Amino acid sequence: MKEPTLIIMAAGMGSRYGGLKQMDPITDQGEIILDFSLYDAMMAGFKKVIFVIKEEMEEDFRALIDDRAGKHLEVNYAFQKLDDIPEGYAIPEERQKPWGTAHAVLSCRHLVDGPFTVINADDYYGPGGFQSIYDFLLNNGNEHCFCMAGFKLENTVTENGHVARGVCEVSPDGILTQITERTKVMWQPDGICYSEDEGETWHQLPNDATVSMNFWGYTLYMMKEMEQRLPGFLEKTLRENPLKGEFYLPLVTDELIKEGKATVKVLPSPDKWYGVTYRADKEMVTAALQSMKDKGLYPDKLWK
Repeated sequence: MKEPTLIIMAAGMGSRYGGLKQMDPITDQGEIILDFSLYDAMMAGFKKVIFVIKEEMEEDFRALIDDRAGKHLEVNYAFQKLDDIPEGYAIPEERQKPWGTAHAVLSCRHLVDGPFTVINADDYYGPGGFQSIYDFLLNNGNEHCFCMAGFKLENTVTENGHVARGVCEVSPDGILTQITERTKVMWQPDGICYSEDEGETWHQLPNDATVSMNFWGYTLYMMKEMEQRLPGFLEKTLRENPLKGEFYLPLVTDELIKEGKATVKVLPSPDKWYGVTYRADKEMVTAALQSMKDKGLYPDKLWK
């Protein structure tokens, strides 16, 4: 089996956070959250990484990555472009929004020749998921078998507002059977709840529910399927929601599961997620990462 590649989706802007949060230093050493993911990935065994970015972000990204993590990992860049669509389809004149996470990963199709892992740039996942997914992909002999790092819901919710989470149903043997996207999840006095009507009513979720944090492991079969399904997505979206419709990675994965074309093994992660969804999150994330350094879980300076 070929070595897995790490794909990092970093083209999005942090609208709620108020800026390009992927580049915001989070430690006294000037490290960003992404540095910790890169370090954890390297320690797990990953050697090649592809950043999916907007073309205009390349110079800033290279300044942060190339002379630090780039000295220890093979770094490549892929650009998510609105015009990267099949011939015969036109971009709506007022469309500015990218085509979604599956389209972002497809922008790497010419750089990937084996299994690959996908993560968000602005999430801290902890080392456990990287090790589990790397080992799974390295030893997986079935191109129709994918994997996903599954987190406990209570380990993934900020105290400073609501988040979106994919709540998973998992079979007794650890196979993903369904993901339900909950777009407004937050702590309430009774526990963790979600709302489908902008907060008018709330429904409780189990604290230990398994959720997806967009931490996936795929074979090349997934890349082929996304490429084949993109025209169908465009036909429907250009007709029904031309300015905002998105080609989502979890949606394609769910379609393949329902069609019996793929299975997804859920690899439980005990780690606590940290992210800077809101500006108020930054202080807490900084303290948590410094505490991990103090305990010896990370070196004081990640890249030397």
